[in-house]
Amino acid sequence: MTVNKFIGACLLAAALNPLNAASEKKNILFLCVDDLRPELHSFGVDYIKSPNIDKLVAAGRAFDRHFVNSPSCGPSRFTMLTGRYGTAGNDAIFKRAERLRENPESVPPTMPEWFRKEGYTTVAIGKISHHPGGLGGSDWNDPDQVEIPDAWDKNLMPTGAWKHPRGSMHGLANGEIRSKNRGTMDVFQTVEGPDSIYPDGLITDEALTQLGQLAQQKEKPFFLAVGLIKPHLPFGAPKQYMDLYTGVDLPPIPHPGKPAGKTTWHGSGEFMGQYNRWGKDPRTDSDFATEVRRHYAACATYADAQIGRIIDKLKETGADQNTVIVLWGDHGWHLGEHSIWGKHALFEESLRSPLIIVDPAVIAPGTMSHSVVASIDIFPTLCDLTEIPKPDFLQGTSLLPQLKDPTAAGHAAVAYRGEAKTIRNATHRLTRHKSGEVELYDHTSSAAETKNIATDQPEIVEAMSKELSKILK
Repeated sequence: MTVNKFIGACLLAAALNPLNAASEKKNILFLCVDDLRPELHSFGVDYIKSPNIDKLVAAGRAFDRHFVNSPSCGPSRFTMLTGRYGTAGNDAIFKRAERLRENPESVPPTMPEWFRKEGYTTVAIGKISHHPGGLGGSDWNDPDQVEIPDAWDKNLMPTGAWKHPRGSMHGLANGEIRSKNRGTMDVFQTVEGPDSIYPDGLITDEALTQLGQLAQQKEKPFFLAVGLIKPHLPFGAPKQYMDLYTGVDLPPIPHPGKPAGKTTWHGSGEFMGQYNRWGKDPRTDSDFATEVRRHYAACATYADAQIGRIIDKLKETGADQNTVIVLWGDHGWHLGEHSIWGKHALFEESLRSPLIIVDPAVIAPGTMSHSVVASIDIFPTLCDLTEIPKPDFLQGTSLLPQLKDPTAAGHAAVAYRGEAKTIRNATHRLTRHKSGEVELYDHTSSAAETKNIATDQPEIVEAMSKELSKILK
């Protein structure tokens, strides 16, 4: 056989090999968890039970100073999905869809669109964009109102007894849906039963089905995104998870006092106004505050159990050998710090969330990175890890250096809400208000975000203000 014929035969054999195309590109399993602060055992919170997420931390790279770009679901997910900064409202993704309809050439594609263009089968289950299932309308199930057009081959939201995605989003056990009458749904709950008595159990069941199908589809790689709702309010989880925290002593809430001066503090409207609290206020009732924290912990462990089921299925299919796994929390949540019970503030507790990446590219897996990074970095990172082209419109920075070296330097992280913007670097946080007032906090000091030192450090204020303006120009 001549050399040319031998090469031709090899190329033909490769083309006919059903594993060939998929094996050239890695799959992606993207796990989104709503309102998940780094309240995890592997992130140093000893009383939390999070064995499945802890295994991911041990197998990959966790970032304990990962920050989102906004302390709210919609704008945070916008940046994760687009690799670009956006508007501060929860309608950020729907506004992008409006711009797309008006002038398609002016709107860059989202991450799932980009991977779909590169030959991936893209499937979303649960809450990936702002609405679970990715649709608008009064019950979030109108097929004519798509949050991210052309992004997903399938965008699924099993609703079961909750009837529609809006019902599932704030659902309690066995189909209970939040009423439009404020304060009628309990703020926390625990009910005996299997995981499927709450919406995340159904989301996970569907994820297992889709994962099994995708793993059999050898001709194309897959991008599977699974979005869990808990520990979003209301804090409901099956009793077996709450039992893990019954009688457990919790550490004191750090800096629980309302901050002085101009800040982004708020009155915890979602927690205080949307749900039944039985007349109790965690800001003044320490026993009630402890119960709220225990129920949050139970929800985190319930979410962790769903993640374990998904990872087990991935391993069962054998696709784990060629899959990048990302676990991402869309923002943090105050459990009494700064006298806030909720998100929506430009403090560390609202903006810091877990980010974990598992891939063979990780050097020294299990070693935590303390570098400051941001959600805007996920899109370019996944391009690097899957070796597909990186679009030039991205505003983030690939985390490949930190995956190879946990001590590699990060970069400043910015965030915003309607009336203020903030920037966080390795040592300080600066927040600028539209009113002109400024907050500056020193994270090398034990006072951290309890003492505004802006008037004492004008040179740091000036330098960080310039950097903030440059990033968000």
